[in-house]
Amino acid sequence: MDALKRTPIYPEYGDLGAKTIDFGGWDMPVQFAGIKQEHEATRTKAGLFDVSHMGEIMVKGPESESFLQRILTNDISKMTEGKCLYTFMCYENGGVVDDFLVYKFKEHEYMLVVNAANTEKDVEWLTKQQSAFGADVTIKNVSDYYALLALQGPNAQAILQTITTTQLADIKFFRFDQNVHFDSINSAAIVSRTGYTGEDGFEIYIDQVNGRVLWNLILEAGADYGLEPVGLGARDTLRFEANLPLYGQEISPDITPIEAGLKFAVKVNKDANFIGKDVLRKQVEEGAKRKLVGIEMIDKGIPRHGYEVLSEDKVIGEVTSGTQSPTLKKNIGLALIDAEYADIGAELTVQVRKRRLKAVVIPTPFLKK
Repeated sequence: MDALKRTPIYPEYGDLGAKTIDFGGWDMPVQFAGIKQEHEATRTKAGLFDVSHMGEIMVKGPESESFLQRILTNDISKMTEGKCLYTFMCYENGGVVDDFLVYKFKEHEYMLVVNAANTEKDVEWLTKQQSAFGADVTIKNVSDYYALLALQGPNAQAILQTITTTQLADIKFFRFDQNVHFDSINSAAIVSRTGYTGEDGFEIYIDQVNGRVLWNLILEAGADYGLEPVGLGARDTLRFEANLPLYGQEISPDITPIEAGLKFAVKVNKDANFIGKDVLRKQVEEGAKRKLVGIEMIDKGIPRHGYEVLSEDKVIGEVTSGTQSPTLKKNIGLALIDAEYADIGAELTVQVRKRRLKAVVIPTPFLKK
C-alpha cells in the first residue's frame, strides 16, 4: 500500500492535537480541538486551514485563452489580470470532470486550482484535449511548488493585515495580488479573496519551504483574535451551510452543473463550443429532469450522503450531503431529486437506515449572509 502523502504543514499537526485521516491519499487533519468548536470559531472569529493538498495547474501559451474557452464552461474572455473565476470542466454528457478556480496571472498565463483527488486526472484531461485541438499551450502540474493556506472568518483581514504592508482591503472579492510579502519571509505570496466557507477571507499560496513559517506566523498573529486551526470536518460543515458543492457529491461525472443549481458558472451563450455545451444548453433552455434541493428534517434524524429520498413509496432521488448544522442547530441536507418534486414546501421522505422519516424542501443556501 502506498504511503499517504503529507503537506508541508504536517509536522505542525501533532503539537496542535490534530486527529488525521486518509483523505484521497493524503494524511490530513479532520479536526484539532473539535469540529463544532472549529466551525463556530470560523463563523464568529477566524479559522486557519491547511489546504496544501489542492492541485495547481499552469496553462500558458499564445492560445491559452482560446484553448480554455473550449474546455471550461465559464467565460474567461472577460477576465482581467488579477481576477479569479469559478468554473467547470465537463464531459460530453454534461457531467463534471472537475470544478475549480481559474486565476489569470497575465495575458496567456493562467493557473487552475483543482480538487486534490482530481489533480492527475485533470492534467490528463487537459493534455488529451490539447492534443485533440492542436493548441499551442503548455500544461504543467506545479502542485509540488505551493503550500496553500486558507484564513477565513470575520477577523481574517484584521489578522492577516498585522503581518503584511499590502493593503488587503484593496483585494476585492474574487481578486488576487501576486506579490504579497509577509513579515520575516523573503518569498512573495499570492493572496486571493476567496474561500470555501461562506465567510470573508483569503487563500494564500506560497512556496512549500515557507509554508510552515507562514502557518505559524498567522497562528501567532491571530492569537488575540480567537483564531483556531481548522480541519476537514468543519471545512465540510462550513461549505455545506453555504451551499458550496463538493465534488463527488453535489457534482460528479453523472451530475451536471445545471442539475446542481450552478448555472451561473455555465455560459451557454459564449461563442466557444465547449465540451458538454449542447447538453447543458438543452438543460438550461428546457429545464433539467433532476434538481438539487435543500431539505430539513421534520422527524428526528440526520439525512446522510447516499440515503434514498421518496415521495410516498416512490424513490425520487438521494441525499448528496447532510448533517446537523452547527450554526442553525437543524438537521438539514442537500438532495438530488426528480424536478417535479422540488417545489419549496413539498413534503418528502428520507430512508434513514430502517426508518422512513419526514422532511420538507427548503430554500438554499441554508446560511444567508
